[in-house]
Amino acid sequence: MTQASRTVQSASRQLFPPLPRSDEEELLDDASQDPRELAENLRDIRRVNQLLGGTSTVLRHLLRLIENIPDEQPITVLDLATGSGDIPLAISRWARRRDLPMTIVASDCSEDILAVAQKQIADTPSITLARHDARAVPLPDKEFDIVLCSLSLHHFAPDDAVHVLREMDRLARVGFILNDLYRSRLGYAAAWIAARLTTRNRLTRNDAPLSVRRAYTPRELDELLRRAGINDATISTHLWFRMAAVKTGQDHVA
Repeated sequence: MTQASRTVQSASRQLFPPLPRSDEEELLDDASQDPRELAENLRDIRRVNQLLGGTSTVLRHLLRLIENIPDEQPITVLDLATGSGDIPLAISRWARRRDLPMTIVASDCSEDILAVAQKQIADTPSITLARHDARAVPLPDKEFDIVLCSLSLHHFAPDDAVHVLREMDRLARVGFILNDLYRSRLGYAAAWIAARLTTRNRLTRNDAPLSVRRAYTPRELDELLRRAGINDATISTHLWFRMAAVKTGQDHVA
């Protein structure tokens, strides 16, 4: 790096200092929310995943993991902190178009959220719902081929996030995909503006920008992975302030 580049970077950091991570809890994490408001908020999150790359990011990385599974072998997937189940539903449709035999367990810790998910996946027999705390899933090691967690890690404080990552690694035979926001001032501004232009939902208006403030940076995610004992995951950034951590190369167990 040249002296001029270092000077420009230093000036940029002074003008736009890093956005500190917030530990303020999101309204979505309050179990006492009105069911109608909750359903509307989850609808807004589905829209964000569909339009701003959350779903496509998962599918892109999923294709790479599936290449490690023998043809005609049934594929098993666990989606942690599934929300309304929109990611499992998109994956199920994607797999069906490709004649891929796949079953998905979509899990969440909230009964109210799972009730919303049940309505979304009612006509999709390849998806079943389960109530799990993503920090401590009561299932055996290597129970699934692939483990997912989308737009959720930022809900967890660092120590809890480490537990989630360890569980993803423990439960996956082939690999895992973590997909979330990353924190930046531009992302925060974009989320604040978008929430006010696109929805009247109280939860979404509060939680959309707060999610960015709670999100980890790629460097912080790398440190969380190391704390979890995971040294071979690959972190990538994507459009619309998304990042993914993918671990591949584990042995498939028939």
